[in-house]
Amino acid sequence: MSQPQTSLSRNITVTGLVATGISSMIGASIYIVPFMLQKNVPGIGPYILPAFLVAAFPALFAALTYAILSSAMPRTGGSYVYASRSLHPYWGFVASFSQWFGLSIVIGVVSYMVVPFFRDVCVTLHWDGLALFFGESTTRLCISLGLLWLFILINIFGIKTYQFTIITLVIITFILASIVIIVGFIYTEQDFIYGVVLKESIIIHRLPGEFNWNNFMSASAILFASFIGFDSIAQAGGEAKNPSKSLPKAIIITIVSVSLFYLLFTYSVYKIVPWNFVRDLAGFKDLSATTLLDYILPPFWSVLIMLGACIALLKDLPSMILSVSRLVFAWSKDKLFPQWLTNVHPKYHTPHWAILFSGIVSTIGILGSHFASDIFLGIDIMVISMLINFILICISLLFIEQNNPALAQKISVIKNKTLQKLIAIVGVLTLSCLLYINVKNDLEIYRVVWYYHATYVWLAVMGLGTLLFIWYWGQLKKSGFNKNYFKELPSE
Repeated sequence: MSQPQTSLSRNITVTGLVATGISSMIGASIYIVPFMLQKNVPGIGPYILPAFLVAAFPALFAALTYAILSSAMPRTGGSYVYASRSLHPYWGFVASFSQWFGLSIVIGVVSYMVVPFFRDVCVTLHWDGLALFFGESTTRLCISLGLLWLFILINIFGIKTYQFTIITLVIITFILASIVIIVGFIYTEQDFIYGVVLKESIIIHRLPGEFNWNNFMSASAILFASFIGFDSIAQAGGEAKNPSKSLPKAIIITIVSVSLFYLLFTYSVYKIVPWNFVRDLAGFKDLSATTLLDYILPPFWSVLIMLGACIALLKDLPSMILSVSRLVFAWSKDKLFPQWLTNVHPKYHTPHWAILFSGIVSTIGILGSHFASDIFLGIDIMVISMLINFILICISLLFIEQNNPALAQKISVIKNKTLQKLIAIVGVLTLSCLLYINVKNDLEIYRVVWYYHATYVWLAVMGLGTLLFIWYWGQLKKSGFNKNYFKELPSE
């Protein structure tokens, strides 16, 4: 009887890796967060763009750390492999376990959030019957589940199918989002003010803002969530072509291009829309870039922008499914999770059981969003998980030379040891500041029950991850495994 295949094929190109990173990072939130932030962080005023720049700073250092380590450890499971080989398998497992749990739940949340965007497109087009259909609770649940499992199947059907899907969705997202950027450079603030006069019969003016450090840092902490996702490139390390070069290159291209896109997009809207008008409108209704640009754009262009938001959200799914399934595959490969999850499909060469397993957890995310009516808890858990994960990866870079000199010698990006340590230290400090702000804000808000606090849920997940690790680590010890195993890279 033949043994099941447990090795993946290296078929992902640099373009596919960049598309994976971009699709994980740029979601519909860019259409909403920079504008609803005027409500969520009262007093941020005209300082959204500088807050974005500050949020990008720790993300850049985290991305550089990933790029450096990926050149030495180009394997499936990225962040898990980096921490387990540089620090200890425990830190690699529990940190990536909370990351996996948070991302798996968010995949379900994203699937559930897509449907209202399609409903809003129908409302704008006056397709009332279809809008009512999309607005039905049962319809939303069924379509969400359908979309999730469609992208799970796309992931199972092989890297070529995945790459074609993800690259196409990323191109469409950029084309539709570029409408907002072009509008910002064609129209002026006076055009917008005139549009408000015509529609609302009121005259508005841009007011000066008052800078406040607490508000500014709180806004940066929220905006940092927009930069989460480049790590999905690292998770696909075992399927990348020429990985020691392509992984670092893709990570740097992704973080730079996405940062520039965010700044251009946000600048384009705030250039023509007075921040105080955004603040006043956000006080009593949900806002998006589409809502604001409706004042100057014909309905056709508004619909295209809204479709851009739909596609931006939809394209998150395939790349995030790839990311979480590869973490499961990597744990199983190291015998820290059930062995059957390492099986690779004989035809499509994808870890189909790991994909299906993660898909079941994401289904729970959809059901939780539907029955608990809280779509933000999963996102908050993911942000805390990712911040912890990024901090551990930076610490991994600090200690890799001490704990694993053989792998440290394989680093081919930014070889200067002093510069490596500087990048890691700045990353740890800046990311820790953001973690402190996120946890502080979470715990200061009154919740009816403890599990509505993302911090406590994260701690519970870490506890579960610790118990799982202790059990599997005990099994490994009983089997008499070689202690040097975790000093070497997993097999291809």
